[in-house]
Amino acid sequence: MELIKTQIEGLLLIKPKVFFDDRGYFFEDYNEQRFKEAGITDVFVQDNQSFSKKGVIRGLHFQCPPFAQSKLVRVIKGRVLDVAVDIRKGSPTYGQHHSVELTGDNFLQFYIPTGFAHGFVALEDDTIFAYKCGAFYNKASEASILFNDPDLNIDWKTDPSVVSEKDIVGVRFKDFNSPFSL
Repeated sequence: MELIKTQIEGLLLIKPKVFFDDRGYFFEDYNEQRFKEAGITDVFVQDNQSFSKKGVIRGLHFQCPPFAQSKLVRVIKGRVLDVAVDIRKGSPTYGQHHSVELTGDNFLQFYIPTGFAHGFVALEDDTIFAYKCGAFYNKASEASILFNDPDLNIDWKTDPSVVSEKDIVGVRFKDFNSPFSL
């Protein structure tokens, strides 16, 4: 696997080695030993999967400590624009974001450590998104930053057409008091 660093410390792209032949393809989407060798030591305790129509936006979500979640995300089918926002007080990239297009064809995975808000928008119908979490879901600790906050200036590459109530009422970044710090 190839590890690709982003401009924000901690956010990593993982490009697995994919083996193609006349039957199709095979790859390891997770290997604890290889990930540890790459510096990703999280213990993933929960796997989630979502199915979305084109234009569905999910995010920007995170869980507050002590239930903060790291994530390892990928697309099984379809295409998303995936976004992580640095919400670690004291970080030189606090309030900055990194976005990447994940597809069922490019096999890229995006590692998002704790201290980041995360979201994605489906760019195709019938998109299947999968992610591993480093902590169990805890409803009382979930929070959301407004996905279209003008202060964050995220280019979602499409106009979201389906947005949940919790994402519409996310907090503005300028009013946000982060529970994370470096």
